[in-house]
Amino acid sequence: MKLLKSSLLGSAAAFAAVGAAHAADLPVKKAVPIEYVRVCGAYGAGFFYIPGTDTCLRISGRARFEGGYMTSYSRQGSNGDTSGYQGRLRINMDARTQTAYGTLRAFVRLDAGSRTGYSGVGTSGTQQRIGQAFPGLGIDQFGRAQQYVNVDKAFIQFAGMTAGRASSFFDFYAHDFEIIGNTLGSDVASTNLLAYTATFGNGLSATISAEDPVFRRSVIFSQTINPAGVTVNGNLANFAQTSSPAEVFIGYTNGVPTRYSFVDVIQRSRMPDFVGALRLDQAWGSAQVSAAVHELNVGNVANGAGTGTGSNISIPHASNSYGWAVQGGLKINTPFIAPGDALCT
Repeated sequence: MKLLKSSLLGSAAAFAAVGAAHAADLPVKKAVPIEYVRVCGAYGAGFFYIPGTDTCLRISGRARFEGGYMTSYSRQGSNGDTSGYQGRLRINMDARTQTAYGTLRAFVRLDAGSRTGYSGVGTSGTQQRIGQAFPGLGIDQFGRAQQYVNVDKAFIQFAGMTAGRASSFFDFYAHDFEIIGNTLGSDVASTNLLAYTATFGNGLSATISAEDPVFRRSVIFSQTINPAGVTVNGNLANFAQTSSPAEVFIGYTNGVPTRYSFVDVIQRSRMPDFVGALRLDQAWGSAQVSAAVHELNVGNVANGAGTGTGSNISIPHASNSYGWAVQGGLKINTPFIAPGDALCT
């Protein structure tokens, strides 16, 4: 019995020794260091360091619902909708990196949504025209339901330069205080631009910007009133634009327009919009004076003498013309009413 017990103990010791030897031969794996997300306090609340980089990133967004009702004075055509609804989402990404020449910033804002009903709360003809809203098809939906996708912002800022899609530097409020539907095209809040901003200290800055003219366009119409009851080939001429090309007067008889031709009024992109702005930002609020120049560029008068009768032919049409705008704005902060409140004019 003692011999058996000794043998079992010896065997157990031998197994233990062998097990220890094998354990000593196993490779030792080092634990992978865990890099925790660090808070970046250099640019305000919500920023964190992207692991392994010196870039600070803030991700934010929102979900939004709107509903509205208006009285209707007509039930004809598209005037039958008296209610409108929309659900929208927004995602913001703001990345900033400190360099030897200043802060390098990249900002992206994406909007999307689904909306129905009358224009203003529901569908948007402006967004559909520039290809950012797509109508639902079907006899009960077309013109009343839209899916909406928009790259609202996508720009880079560095050393005073701003390049990409951003709010026009002509704008003062940057659409923060607008109500959709109050102004024509008010749902177009951004444009493609290349700008330089010089800062002079104490909140004073000046900007010069070259901006994409497409998002500032409105339709060019021909005459909608027949002056002096002009007749062409015995019929009362109709010069109201219903489709392109549009009619334009090119001939007169005794001072009365009696000859017309056609011009392609679809606008061309030739010159950017040139914008200049002078801005002051202080603790009490902000003030700005800005100016812009915009080119209207269309096609030429159609070949040929035109239609109608008359002598003393002239062609007063030009393929391009320039318009300008100047505005001033003032914003006074009123935190004594509620945090974030402001009085604007």
